[in-house]
Amino acid sequence: MEPMTEDESLQRAIHEEVRMVPYDPEWPGRYEDERNRLLALFPGAFAGIGHIGSTAVRGMAAKPIIDLIGGVRSMAEADALLPLLCRNGYTTSAEFNATLGGQRWLMRYAYGHRTHHLHLLIHGGGEWRRKILFRDALRADAGAARRYERLKRELAESMGADREAYTAAKTEFIEGILRR
Repeated sequence: MEPMTEDESLQRAIHEEVRMVPYDPEWPGRYEDERNRLLALFPGAFAGIGHIGSTAVRGMAAKPIIDLIGGVRSMAEADALLPLLCRNGYTTSAEFNATLGGQRWLMRYAYGHRTHHLHLLIHGGGEWRRKILFRDALRADAGAARRYERLKRELAESMGADREAYTAAKTEFIEGILRR
C-alpha cells in the first residue's frame, strides 16, 4: 500500500467521521506539548491557551482530538495569526471561519486523522468564559459528564459523518449545563 499524499491526508482528515474512543491518560500531555509548541513559536501572541473539550475531562471518552483555545486580544490579531499557524502545522477554512463570527478555527492532522483543533477567541471574552465554564462543570459533576458522554456516543452513531450536525445537536445539552 502506497503512503498517502499530503492532499489525501488532508481530505481524509476533513471528512473523517466522528468516532469516540475511551479516555487516554496521554491527552493532558498532548495538550501541554502543543501549548508549549505554540508559545515557543509565537511568543507574546497569546494572552492565554487552555485545554477544552472532552479530552480535558479526566475519564471521559472523547473524539481523540485535542481541543485548545488560544486567547487573543482582538480578531484582527487572530486573523494575522492564521497564516503563521498554517505555516506551522495547522490548516483552516476561510469559508467556515466566516460563519463563526467572533472566533477562528484551525485543525492539525496527521495520516488522515485530526489531532488538534485550535479555537482563537478573545481572551476572557464571553465565548472564552463559556468554554472554560462548560469544561469545569463537567470536571466537577461526574453525572453530567456521563450524560454528556452518552449523548456524544449516540450522536456519533447516528450522525458521525456530519460533523456540523453532531456539533449542533450537542448545543441544547451544553446550554443546559451553562444555565445551571
